[in-house]
Amino acid sequence: MKFSNIKKYNRLGFFLILCTSLLFGCTNNGVKQSSHSPDEGINSSSGFHMPVTPESYICYRTNSPLIIDGVIDEDAWVEADWTNPFMDIEGNMEHQPRQQTRVKMVWDENYFYVTALIEEKHVWATLRQRDTVVFYDNDFEVFIDPDGDTHQYYELEVNALGTVWDLLMAKPYRDGGPAISGWDINGLKVGVKIKGTLNDTESEDENWILEIAMPWKVLKECAPRRHKPKDGDQWRINFARVDWEMDVIDGKYVKRKDPNSGKVLPPLNWVWSSQERVDMHAPETWGYVQFSEKLVGEEEALFLPDKDEELKWVLRRLYQLQRSYVEESGEFAASPELLGLNQKDFEAYPARPKFSITESMYEISMKGYTKGTWRINHKGRVWKTK
Repeated sequence: MKFSNIKKYNRLGFFLILCTSLLFGCTNNGVKQSSHSPDEGINSSSGFHMPVTPESYICYRTNSPLIIDGVIDEDAWVEADWTNPFMDIEGNMEHQPRQQTRVKMVWDENYFYVTALIEEKHVWATLRQRDTVVFYDNDFEVFIDPDGDTHQYYELEVNALGTVWDLLMAKPYRDGGPAISGWDINGLKVGVKIKGTLNDTESEDENWILEIAMPWKVLKECAPRRHKPKDGDQWRINFARVDWEMDVIDGKYVKRKDPNSGKVLPPLNWVWSSQERVDMHAPETWGYVQFSEKLVGEEEALFLPDKDEELKWVLRRLYQLQRSYVEESGEFAASPELLGLNQKDFEAYPARPKFSITESMYEISMKGYTKGTWRINHKGRVWKTK
């Protein structure tokens, strides 16, 4: 889903980002949570410190294929942990969702499985054609960036009718897109179970359960090594829910309008991992899903934060500063100093960033904590070289 009211970072705001980090996950009725501490793998003394901590989840393996029908009574689903409840997309603690959403994940040799429990007092959906703009209905959305480079990632939207919009993003809208709507997740399976009655304005519903199976033969196309995950691999993934405020007029659901302007109110946006802005297309803030070969419900795996993720965040900030610099000067900055930075800004890292520029492009690189070098280019793509 694309939103227009995106909060933009400016240069002053960049320098005001200090080492205060919020962990939005909390204990919920005894449910075992999978979030990690905000200080794990993060250099809290850095001025580049990430203002929010992405959620994390360990996705365990199942040896038994799941029946995708919206009925989640298989042992794998019973044993898997729920994620933390969804939050406001901006992480605003004063505007938390009025209806709860949670997710479970497991995987096997052929599929990545996701189920969502979506509280909904009035379950409604109207769109039935595949690849229509599904978020014009209330919907559930999945975003997957297998290699974490912020480019070539997947988006899947599903409504309570099971209508699908699946698309491939060549790069985020902020970097020019485009969305490739003609791309399909061949072999995708979707099941929906509604606890209530669909499109019935006279009754109050409880929830709808969405069950999804996405085949690795498709997801591996943009994955590291073009292969399904190995034990310990981490993919950047997020989930979102679009919820329109509704009124009942003449026995039908109608989207609520602003009484002053007469325009339809924008939807409410709830997510698993905070985006810090009303924009799902910022893959660098998505959650971490770590895949484990351990069987779900048996031995537990330990989530292992990758310290190099911090360097990727620094490169992303430098990219944002470079964009602002270009807008002001009409040319690329050839050094951190031109962006208002100095040696002290990089004392916490293995090495200072290196800038390589031409008239039409640039690349910024930083040595990793482990072997290799991280790079970001003028298109916003982040990748590692040995």
